[in-house]
Amino acid sequence: MPINQQFCFSHSSGQEVSLFTLSNSKGTKVLITNLGATITSFKLKNADGSVNDIVLGFEKIEDYAGADYLAQYPWFGCAVGRVANRIKNAEFMIDDKNYSVSRNNGNNQLHGGLEGFDKKVWQKKAMGDSPDCFLELKYVSPDGEEGYPSNLEVIIRFELNDNDELSYQYTATCDKTTIVNLTHHGYFNLNNGEGDIKDHEVKIYGSLTLDQDEELVANGSLTPVENTLFNFSDFVRVGERLTKIAEYDKSYIANKKKEETSLSLMAEVKSAASKLLLQVYSTEPIVHFYTGKWIPTVKGKNGTSYGAFSGLCLETHKHPNAINIPHFPTTILRPGETYSTRTIYKVIQV
Repeated sequence: MPINQQFCFSHSSGQEVSLFTLSNSKGTKVLITNLGATITSFKLKNADGSVNDIVLGFEKIEDYAGADYLAQYPWFGCAVGRVANRIKNAEFMIDDKNYSVSRNNGNNQLHGGLEGFDKKVWQKKAMGDSPDCFLELKYVSPDGEEGYPSNLEVIIRFELNDNDELSYQYTATCDKTTIVNLTHHGYFNLNNGEGDIKDHEVKIYGSLTLDQDEELVANGSLTPVENTLFNFSDFVRVGERLTKIAEYDKSYIANKKKEETSLSLMAEVKSAASKLLLQVYSTEPIVHFYTGKWIPTVKGKNGTSYGAFSGLCLETHKHPNAINIPHFPTTILRPGETYSTRTIYKVIQV
């Protein structure tokens, strides 16, 4: 199916913000804007012909740049970089040189800083429909941005195939040694974005979690999920657990070999109401489970009012705060190397 591009508005930077629509033969449509490389909609056709949009977001693309939204910002559906999750004290060392990056989460940096990749206007690199519908966007992060060393060229490629598999693949290169740990921050609600996700059932293919300090920063220790409230080795209704724990905002180590980089099943979510199953596959070692407790009260698509627990995230990436924890897998990228990661969201009607 051909890909459609529609101009939306001129950004304050003077760059054009557009909306791209990827479609498949089943009538599934994925809408992506180059503002933050954001997935704004993931629409599937129901048996009765109605539409189920399974990600949170806004109808008007201008709302993603609105002052009210940015003031209570939950990162709806966007690219996250240069480094996902939290960096302790917003500082790190590479080759005996200290670096300080911007602080936007207490003393720490979260999701790339004050103006991360989520707020940038990405440039269209390529789009087409062969072999599947795809869109490639590019952003070049300058040396020193948010305190990070090196120019960093990042390309994200989105693909939608006829099996209702939406994938994204990041590649990145640098001209100085730096750190990179990218993810994508979709909030899923399999019931057309309505109500909350407490009746969703979740299964996570990870038997170890990363311990966190009081500021939710990974501290280097690991804990088995067995006999804990973090055990999702079988499907568990989210609301059942949320009567015993305030929220989930936790990284799981995938059940794969330490150096394995092939695609593997990381997590599944299903809803009895919509009869949908979402599977998350990734080449990455970590899936971060967040139940959306801090989603602000805001009006989303179809006039739906979002708030706490309106959607859940399953973010795939490398170990958070790895640059400060020597025994974690490295997030260092050097000149001549290519950073690469791929994640697939597969939707099945059950």
